Amino acid sequence: MKRLLNLLVPVVITLTLAVSGCAGQDIEGKGPITVGSKIDTEGALLSQIIILMLRDNDFQVVDKSEFGPTDLVREAIISGELDIYPEYTGNGAFFFYEPESDVWKDAQQGYERVKKLDKEANNIIWLKPAPANNTWAIAVPKDLAETEGLSTLDDFAAYVNRGGYVKLAGSVEFVTSPVALPAFQKTYGFTLTEEQLVTIPGGYTAQTEKAAAEGTQGANAAMAYGTDGGLSALGLIVLSDPRGAQPVYKPAPIVRGEVFDKYPEIESILDPVFKTLDLETLQTLNAKIAFEDQNATDVARYYLTEKGFLK
Repeated sequence: MKRLLNLLVPVVITLTLAVSGCAGQDIEGKGPITVGSKIDTEGALLSQIIILMLRDNDFQVVDKSEFGPTDLVREAIISGELDIYPEYTGNGAFFFYEPESDVWKDAQQGYERVKKLDKEANNIIWLKPAPANNTWAIAVPKDLAETEGLSTLDDFAAYVNRGGYVKLAGSVEFVTSPVALPAFQKTYGFTLTEEQLVTIPGGYTAQTEKAAAEGTQGANAAMAYGTDGGLSALGLIVLSDPRGAQPVYKPAPIVRGEVFDKYPEIESILDPVFKTLDLETLQTLNAKIAFEDQNATDVARYYLTEKGFLK
């Protein structure tokens, strides 16, 4: 009997493994794929678009949206903690220490450059970006702009340098990143002291813009993004950047090479969606989250359904 049991055990184990393996494939589908994003309105929106599209195509997804600021999500995808997240082409200037290169101010050249460098250095694949430029910007209340004649960052710099009252609300990243406020200051020749800054934890432009509109802690200027939807509702004016201080920031899904090699269909799943996300569309969707208090998942699902990407 003992010998019979010994003979039967391997057979039972083999059958169990075979059955559980097949069941696992049926239940789990493809993946799991871990999707993250930065802590901001658009990051939440785009990550949910990615998550919903992947799940609709039978991927098991781990949701780590609003994972952290740029440096943390960047470190996480390189280390393998994240598999995919939405990034901006212009950040290649910062990632690869090329802030002085004009290539980042050209939409197509910047995309091709970061795509090449990230593949070579980190085996990270950049999918096609959305046709929208979510560049860093500075916005001020309309009343201040009209009173002081502020329409460009040249005007703003002159206002700062002649002693005009300024208190700018921004995230830690905006204040410290070489491609954000420091780039504006260097290009236009002005400097804001610590007393002229209101640093808001997190990174939501909805918070910084609201602070400037309402004068929170004395703020009368704000970090903003080009695709923000609530600027006009808050009575804020975005100051133009005639000297080109900022790179072009087009949002694109970036994927770890190992994951992309295993599931190349991710490209055909996400490219058609991101192609539809132009400036006006992102402004509208971002406004629903930031100013109408709608849930990012609900906004993403409604848009994808309305456009026929989800049923």
